[in-house]
Parts: sequence; structure tokens; C-alpha cells
Amino acid sequence: MTTKQEFHDRMLSLGLARVSEAAAMASANLIGRGDEKAADQAAVDAMRTQLNLLEIAGVVVIGEGERDEAPMLYIGEEVGTGEGPAVDIALDPLEGTTLTAKDMPNALAVIAMGPRGSMLHAPDVYMDKLAIGPGYAPGIVSLDMSPSERVRALAKARGCAAKDITVCVLERPRHEEMIAELRSTGVAIRLITDGDVAGVIHCAEADVTGIDMYMGSGGAPEGVLAAAALKCMGGQIFGRLQFRNEEEAGRARSAGITDLDRIYTRDDMVTQDVIFAATGVTDGSLLPGVKREVGYLTTETLLMRSKTGSVRRMTYRNPSL
Repeated sequence: MTTKQEFHDRMLSLGLARVSEAAAMASANLIGRGDEKAADQAAVDAMRTQLNLLEIAGVVVIGEGERDEAPMLYIGEEVGTGEGPAVDIALDPLEGTTLTAKDMPNALAVIAMGPRGSMLHAPDVYMDKLAIGPGYAPGIVSLDMSPSERVRALAKARGCAAKDITVCVLERPRHEEMIAELRSTGVAIRLITDGDVAGVIHCAEADVTGIDMYMGSGGAPEGVLAAAALKCMGGQIFGRLQFRNEEEAGRARSAGITDLDRIYTRDDMVTQDVIFAATGVTDGSLLPGVKREVGYLTTETLLMRSKTGSVRRMTYRNPSL
């Protein structure tokens, strides 16, 4: 009879940091080279190699795509030695492939891990997202509010004017109406070209980043990764799946989702304690990117545990090949 092994997050956290560090360092050679696919592939290869060294029985629940779309780190792929605890893994080996290829800010290597069954198996569709940082009562803002109502509600909770609020939004044509409505309230808007996991995380450190709220639609898998980060740092995130056609709705049903209109909270998307690691690839407001010096690469990693609420920033100086 096999004894079920416990998820010892403290013991696994350093190994998870090594996984994101390896992906970041591997993609560093492609920063500014204009080749998104090569940068992503380098990160995927390195992340998978490191994951397979961990003593876990891991399953990728948020990954590079379905098995027929991604040869490695596909959804459902088993990783690790198979000898340790059964865990769910959500990952994005290179969140910001375009950012990396163009040497633009805030590209990250990101991974989260929790006990088996702890993370929403989000299909590869859009998700309407809304996030704020810690310190607010539940229900201050919601997806059922209009963008301007959200701003006014958050400003009231903070005891400030709307003009003192900064909202982060992914710059896409689909957000033009929302941006226009937000501007009518007087808020500041920080537009980002890519990387909405980092955009959501910024809300958790508003005093550092200057971002109070994130809103807009982006990938549902990235929503789960962002929820894992906020599970560790504090804050609220809400997500509702969006479907452009019946084929996308079918993906959700195949993932076991029956209520297609459900609004997911942070704790719906990540139901148990998790660990989360993000390593900077290019310089950003969240983390510095990979630094080169003769014979060495230096990275900085954000390593977090939801059980303790601990947030560590780790610098790793590694001899380069």
C-alpha cells in the first residue's frame, strides 16, 4: 500500500525557485534578438529539465497548451521524478515572449505549485479579470460593476479621489471602450503591452509599483497564475471566462466546467496553499532582469508561500557557460 506523501511547501520552495531561475537564464541569450519562438523554447526546455529533477509527482494543469499544440509542458504532462507528493503545476516559462524579443520591461519566468486538485484547470480562452491589493474588505469591487463604478468604490475605500487611483490595463483594441470610460473618471491608466500576470501582481505592492487596480480581459491560464501569486501576497482577484465561439465553450466543458458564467474568486481558482516563484528576464517594475557580467549571470527571484505569507527576494549569481 502506497502512503500518500504530504505537500511540504517549505522543502519544495527552493527547488521551485531553481526552476524559474533556469528558465530566465536560458531565455536571457535571446533578449532583444527579435525571435519570440526561440526565446520561449529556450525557457520551456530549461524549465522542464529542472522540473524533472524535483522529487514530485507533478501534473501540468496550466501550461504551454494542449498536447497536440505543445510538445513540452503541455496540459496534462507528468513532470518530476514521480517519487514525491502529488502536485498541480501552473507555469509560464516566459511570460512576455514579445517583451523578451524586443528587450522591453517586465518579462518573467513564472511557476506555481500546490497539492493535487488545488488549481482551476482553466481552458485556453479569455478571462475577464479584476484585481486589487490587500487590505480591502471583501466585495469592495466586483466584475458586475462598470469600470467607473469600480474606480469610485476603490477610491471611497481608500479615502481618496479617483484621480489618485492608477489602473493597469492591457493595451488592446478590445479595451478601447473600457479605457475611455476609465479616463472619464480622472484615474491614471498604466497601459502594458504584454504580461498581465505581472500586471496583477503589481496591485499587491501598490506602494512600490503605484498600481492600485488591474482590469480587462486576458488569458484564463494567466488568471490562475496571478491568483496563485495573490494567494501568497494578499489581495483580491475575480475572473469570468469569455467565449468567442462554441468551440471555446467546449474546451471549458472538457475541462469539467459546467457553469460557464461563473465568477471565480482568488480562492476558487486556487483552493489550497501554494508556492509561487517568478524570476525577472528583462528589467521591470516588479523584478530586475537577468544581468550579465564576465563569466556570470545574475538573476532575482520572487519566492512566496501562501501558508506563511512569506515573500522572499533571492539573488542568484551563477557561472555562465
